[in-house]
Amino acid sequence: MRRVAAPLAVLLATLVACASGAAQRAAQLESIRLPEGFEISAYSLDVPGARSLALSPAGIVYVGTWGEGSVHALVDADGDGTAERVITFARGLRQPNGVAWQDGSLYVAEVHRVLRFDGIDDRLDDPPAPVVVRQLPDTDSHEWRYIGFGPDGKLYVGLGAPCNVCAPDAPLGGIARMDPDGSGFEAFAAGVRNTVGFDWHPETGELWFTDNGRDRLGDDLPSDELNVAPRAGLHFGFPFCHQGDVPDPEFGDRRPCSEFEPPARQLGAHVAALGMRFYDGAMFPPEYRRRIFVAEHGSWNRSSKVGYRVVSVRLEGGRAVSEETFAEGWLEGEEAWGRPVDVLVMPDGALLVSDDRAGAVYRITTTR
Repeated sequence: MRRVAAPLAVLLATLVACASGAAQRAAQLESIRLPEGFEISAYSLDVPGARSLALSPAGIVYVGTWGEGSVHALVDADGDGTAERVITFARGLRQPNGVAWQDGSLYVAEVHRVLRFDGIDDRLDDPPAPVVVRQLPDTDSHEWRYIGFGPDGKLYVGLGAPCNVCAPDAPLGGIARMDPDGSGFEAFAAGVRNTVGFDWHPETGELWFTDNGRDRLGDDLPSDELNVAPRAGLHFGFPFCHQGDVPDPEFGDRRPCSEFEPPARQLGAHVAALGMRFYDGAMFPPEYRRRIFVAEHGSWNRSSKVGYRVVSVRLEGGRAVSEETFAEGWLEGEEAWGRPVDVLVMPDGALLVSDDRAGAVYRITTTR
């Protein structure tokens, strides 16, 4: 019998393991439950640590990560709804969660700074050195920065509180914004414990964002929040008031809940509401237009797990009036094989969903 050389044997074993892992994840997709007429497929099953999503005009999907320290580019050159290439063009970064596209450049948010990759669409295999746009406050809690460009052309960044509950110095515990070159840095919203997802209403231009509630108040308090900031300078309660009506045991006697902006909707305690997008595509049925899709990463600190799903929130007259489960099945009993992180509406109207536990990006479509 011919003996296979050790390095080759290791390579073959790795390839077999990767293939079997992808096959398992593909099979697990069969367990995802969606409304009638919708389907879910794999956009890519080879995106380790897939977190926040951004799209370039060329159709390239950029994916930030967290513990992996990498940024990926997913290329679907033939437009069949499946990425043929996953290119990891940046490595060794500090939790590069946030990604955003503007004027030919990809912006990436690490814990302590914002980077810019110029002309990256055309240089994926020979990436340029990143430009440092701006330094950010360096923390070791709630350090996964989320970024996005608003209709005012400014780059917005979530700066989570460096604690479970405390009174942090601004701009921590809020949302800040800056010009694309990093200048003009200013606080936009305060009293935000930890936002890892925001988007702007397609018609009004108002900023909507998710916010994660504090821990250690039990299974059912406080709720994560969906908030709306129609203008700068608003305060959303943290650390004094949670979910709009629950004074904090330690800080609540300093300022009453009535001083702050109440949430547009309570999303549930410990669901870990992260990425959110307004649906402005044309593929889904008309009743989904202008709805907000929210990825719930799922609880880690509750006696029975909740979240691990994608929900849709219906707006009426600028108010969030109802919520329903759109996609679920990543949680089976008390075991979760996947954790949704972000959502992204594609030009054809399909909805992408990232999953950092399974290392995948999914594509949800419909023929309705």
